[in-house]
Amino acid sequence: MALLSGCTPTTHKTTTEGLLEGGWWDRNVVYWFSLMLDKFAEWFGGSYGLSILVLTVIVRTIILPLSIKQYKNSKAMQKLQPEMMKLREKYKDDPRKQQEEMMKLYQEHQVNPLAGCLPLIIQMPIFIALYRSITVNEAISTHSFLWLKLGEPDHFYILPIIAAITTFVQSYMMMAMQPQQQMGPMKGLMFVFPVLIFVMAISFPSALPLYWIYTNLYTIIQNYFMYGRSPKPEGKGKEAISNEKAGGVRKNSGRSGKKRS
Repeated sequence: MALLSGCTPTTHKTTTEGLLEGGWWDRNVVYWFSLMLDKFAEWFGGSYGLSILVLTVIVRTIILPLSIKQYKNSKAMQKLQPEMMKLREKYKDDPRKQQEEMMKLYQEHQVNPLAGCLPLIIQMPIFIALYRSITVNEAISTHSFLWLKLGEPDHFYILPIIAAITTFVQSYMMMAMQPQQQMGPMKGLMFVFPVLIFVMAISFPSALPLYWIYTNLYTIIQNYFMYGRSPKPEGKGKEAISNEKAGGVRKNSGRSGKKRS
């Protein structure tokens, strides 16, 4: 999202067929996304607003297994944090030995520290292609959706406000699932990024903030089922597990005490 929001919307407009005359990326990748946007719009009576929604949902659903894999690897790495901290402390004067012990730890628990980056690397070209297909499609800029003219900014500022709110909610959900030591740097981004999205959405053609909102809503729902429904234990690492177990013991003993009385 950060990379896409940095892309300029002042791209030369063209037809879907015109993309076939462009470079390799436009001919072989962006063209197919633009073609799908046109086809979906035909199904919905020429509504490109709904076409962008359908294509966004399809693309996000296709790459959902990659997001799930990234989530599982992230959880596995979090569980290893206490052991990793011990190794760093134990071999702080011997970086080579520390690296060897870290690799043994990863192999023992079958965790790949780079696995979380691979899904993101695969997803980014897909998102960029979808984003570009929206910015260059000439037909989108001439259509209206709800109160919006997709080729012009939303002069009522409704779309920028929704884009900023959904960005904040998405960032908050992600931050809430991070370890305590990582929350400090993320808190700043949680407030800065929505403001950045709002400022850009004011001047960008409405089709782009609309795409951001669809993406944010999908991600919020996805994160709710992946992160939000699992309680976050208090404390850090093994301390969190100990607190959780101790809490369960106290509750059980409390209930049993009532029964005995």
